[in-house]
Amino acid sequence: MEAVITLLPGDGIGPDVTVSAQRVLQTVADKFGHRFEFQEALMGGIAIDETGDPLPAATRAACEASDAVLLGAVGGPKWSDPNAPVRPEQGLLQLRALLGVYANLRPVKIYSELASASPLKAELLEGVDLLVVRELTGGIYFGDKTRDATSASDVCTYHSHEIERIIRVAARLAAGRRKSLCSVDKANVLETSRLWREVTDRVMAAEFPEIKVETLLVDAAAMHLLSRPSSFDVIVTENMFGDILTDEASMLAGSMGMLPSASLGDGKRGLYEPIHGSAPDIAGRGIANPCAAIASAALMLRLSLDLEAEAAAIEDAIAAVISDGNRTADIATRGERAISTGEMTDEIIRRLG
Repeated sequence: MEAVITLLPGDGIGPDVTVSAQRVLQTVADKFGHRFEFQEALMGGIAIDETGDPLPAATRAACEASDAVLLGAVGGPKWSDPNAPVRPEQGLLQLRALLGVYANLRPVKIYSELASASPLKAELLEGVDLLVVRELTGGIYFGDKTRDATSASDVCTYHSHEIERIIRVAARLAAGRRKSLCSVDKANVLETSRLWREVTDRVMAAEFPEIKVETLLVDAAAMHLLSRPSSFDVIVTENMFGDILTDEASMLAGSMGMLPSASLGDGKRGLYEPIHGSAPDIAGRGIANPCAAIASAALMLRLSLDLEAEAAAIEDAIAAVISDGNRTADIATRGERAISTGEMTDEIIRRLG
């Protein structure tokens, strides 16, 4: 297979972990006889510094001409002034809209060897294997915004068709797993959530009667993610709730450095990124965990390039490395030696070979 992959290293530790993912992808290409053409482009804070635009025209063109896009991370204190007219996060929102990726998939699977790295009791983590499906291009993040000296507003809007399509994505995924779907909203307060619940009930009853459906208010969902995480199979929710809940869910795995994500639309091209932030305090120090970025590359192979065996090989390599006791600083517990970003990547590549 031949494929064009656009790399957007971005800011902070983004370049550190993107290099690791690229190395692993090249190893896969060499081993399985594929040809991946990598093209690198600017995005986020570094793009603002060099062009004044968090998503420059050249980057837009590169992403639109590629088969898949791999993103590192964007943002940092340097660009965090809330009054700044241009911010790195704007580039991310623009990219999602440009690619039409409305479904964000964030799997959370626990490595038993990392149970001690989680703040939860080990017995609560047994059997945890869940998938959060987050609506990505609607809601409050994309609504009209106003601000003056004494007030501000962010408009949250959802349309029925936006809810229908994300519910169908989540339901199809649930059908291939344990046939259980939890829809999260705030229907006791918000009109958007009342519409969300109404549409969800209608779509699930008419199109997916075989799927067991649970509905939770977002505050209850946040609590149950910590008190009974193994009971969840697929969780589907709106943009802001999904953003918050998936960060919470990352603590089940012990670190955000372990969790990948995929953002998909109606076609095969997707946007792939680790769920962690830019972590500027450790950028360039060689201690960032590359596993989430590498696992995101595995999702890319599976979902955009239809390379299931290659994706599974990467995931098996990550699992073997963890099982053998290799740890970066974020997942090392007392007494365990932490290895560098490059060393962790080397270990994964060695097992792929």
